[in-house]
Amino acid sequence: MYTGEGKGKTSAGIGLLARGLGNGFRCAFVQFIKHWEVSEHKFLNSIQPLYGDKLTFYKGGLGFYDAGELSAKNITKEQHKAAAQKTYSFALECTESGNYDLVICDEINNAINDGLLTQKQLQLLIKGKNAGTNLCLTGRNFPTKLIDIVDIATDMNKLKHHFDEKFLANKGIDY
Repeated sequence: MYTGEGKGKTSAGIGLLARGLGNGFRCAFVQFIKHWEVSEHKFLNSIQPLYGDKLTFYKGGLGFYDAGELSAKNITKEQHKAAAQKTYSFALECTESGNYDLVICDEINNAINDGLLTQKQLQLLIKGKNAGTNLCLTGRNFPTKLIDIVDIATDMNKLKHHFDEKFLANKGIDY
């Protein structure tokens, strides 16, 4: 699990995906929240033909929710919740089926924190996974009361970030 205010949670998930694919794992990258065309989407779509059925990419978000000016426009809370639930159902199927060696649920922690999914659902995802499936969870605000049920927990601490100076992001670096 990768969480915290610092940069690098999705990047760590992509790195783990590279390691898994390099080892011949069958991997699923399931993305919550992000729907716009970010660099990782372009990358995953470009390597998909190389890995065939070893790589599944599912993009299920509708954009930022409850994030002030950054919030997705003209998307209701119910639409955000429905998209998160659909993405969660896909992730749950991937983790329970035994068809994947690695499932990465990118930005799922944000969906929990925003109330689009419940902590109970996250707990079910973690505890209900197939014994042969590795699960990676990313995003800010992982529920601290669930840390005991994950094997590895990393808190990405921010020391400095240009976001604090109102600079949103660098293409190819932050998204």
